[in-house]
Amino acid sequence: MVAVIRPETSQERIDHLITWLKDKGLDVHISVGAFQVVLGLIGDTSQIDVDMLRSLDIVESVAQLSDPFKACNRKFHPEDSIIETLDSAIGGGHFAVIAGPCSVETKTQITFVAEEVKKAGATHLRGGAFKPRTSPYDFQGLGAEGLDLLLEAKKVTGLPIVTEIMDIRSLALFEHVDIIQVGARNTQNYDLLKELGKTGKPILLKRGLAGTIKELLMSAEYIMASGNEQIILCERGIRTYESTYTRNTLDISAVPVLKKLTHLPVVVDPSHATGKAELVASMAYASVAAGADGIMIEVHNDPSCALCDGPQSLTPVQFAPIVEKMHKIREAIK
Repeated sequence: MVAVIRPETSQERIDHLITWLKDKGLDVHISVGAFQVVLGLIGDTSQIDVDMLRSLDIVESVAQLSDPFKACNRKFHPEDSIIETLDSAIGGGHFAVIAGPCSVETKTQITFVAEEVKKAGATHLRGGAFKPRTSPYDFQGLGAEGLDLLLEAKKVTGLPIVTEIMDIRSLALFEHVDIIQVGARNTQNYDLLKELGKTGKPILLKRGLAGTIKELLMSAEYIMASGNEQIILCERGIRTYESTYTRNTLDISAVPVLKKLTHLPVVVDPSHATGKAELVASMAYASVAAGADGIMIEVHNDPSCALCDGPQSLTPVQFAPIVEKMHKIREAIK
């Protein structure tokens, strides 16, 4: 249930209403916008007399929500959420360019790529320290050493870092990570999501390999229900019957759908979606035109020798003009 408070209502009267609602056993999600305050009521709302609530002179309107996702629902929080990291922000008109290698391999590699993507306009550095691989014999990442190398690259460039967590047991290692990524394979790892909800850190939540939009939002709800509202959603392609010409199928329509349903920022990963470097640019441009709040692109100094996902990685030289063109598209659609 959502209650919209009339403009110019005193904070004292709003607080009094919130106290009354909490006494009824409800959690109250408070969204303060530029022109109105919205109270999202979570819990057993059957105890609330809706007509009585509507009749209060400080209440402008009351609406019931049929959607199972509550905290991430735009009706609860009409204005876009903005996720801030260091000097960068994502959402609410702030556009993120997240770039870096699939895997951290060496100090020289990650530092060089970090410096190059920053020159090209990247706002965040991505890099995998822990790698979920289909084959147990493939490179699994450097683990804790990889995190240390990412942090060194952060010191050199000042870029906030984005890296994936795979296991609750390694959470303590992510203390200085700016944005913790939940990969497609862990999108419905609810125990992990609940623990991340207690961290207060920004979480980049990827859509599952065959996940629906509703399932993605319900995964975000798990994190938010545990107390963490700093979530960035990521469309990274879903598995369909097409597997010959693209690695996955990039669901561009998910961007406007998510922007309508939720206040959380939405970024797109065209690298994992297509699996082919030559397709990344066009899919990045399409995602920007669709209204994405950011793009995440894999960039490697030598893709042919990459230990992970070389075929979908761009070189720094290929990456730079893509960033420039994305900004031009954003200006054109304003």
